[in-house]
Amino acid sequence: MKKGREGHRKGPREACGGGEWIYGRNPAIETLRAGRRTVTEMILPPFDKGESDEIAQLRATARSRGIALRCEDRDRLDRLTHFGHHQGVALRTTGYPYVGFDEIVRAATDDENALVVVLDHLEDPQNVGSILRTALCAGATGVVIPEDRSCGITPAAVRASAGAAEHLRVAHVVNLVRAMKELQEAGVWFTALDWGEGARDYTKVDFKGRAGLVVGAEGSGVSRLVRETCDFIAELPMPGGFESLNAGVAAGIALYEILRQRG
Repeated sequence: MKKGREGHRKGPREACGGGEWIYGRNPAIETLRAGRRTVTEMILPPFDKGESDEIAQLRATARSRGIALRCEDRDRLDRLTHFGHHQGVALRTTGYPYVGFDEIVRAATDDENALVVVLDHLEDPQNVGSILRTALCAGATGVVIPEDRSCGITPAAVRASAGAAEHLRVAHVVNLVRAMKELQEAGVWFTALDWGEGARDYTKVDFKGRAGLVVGAEGSGVSRLVRETCDFIAELPMPGGFESLNAGVAAGIALYEILRQRG
């Protein structure tokens, strides 16, 4: 949610030979823990008796599951991970395990306190990952993202989420407005983080019951048709006079307001 321009750089999709490289210690551990992907190869630093518990855990998991294990020099690993913050660790896996949108609809229908997060064409993997991490902590039922003009759950987004993305239901949809209307029919009330006409203080919106939170794109904010589909518009106060707030930060504030209201 923001009024000013926020610079961003869209991260590459690190696909490689029909799979992709998940990198970083926590993302690797959470990918293995979630068990939703097929892992074919693991890169770790050379064995060291004083290595960290995380590296030892990954090494033991590779051996117990029969995952091919090897070392790589830093330059090669930097290239494999597109110079991401890999901490000497990478997993070669199948692509991100998106769920069908109908699974999120069913889950929202079955849970009277469902919480669905909609990402309206966010392109920065750091923002996407940050929101996914907070959404998991807040107990989100699922996340919905459009197939076009959006970041998707790339390895960079998984890294930014500290692996939280591996435990979430995330659905790709062709038409965001149509998906929101289907969720509204299931009883979900949508609130967009935005400003302008009709907006109210985010603490004044009733988030009890089945709730949906819409987070707009960096710079452009919530798109017109998505905004018109929402039931409420919520804004965060900015008394400091700097009218720009990182999308991940804004989403985190709103998600924890939802938790606060629900006791």
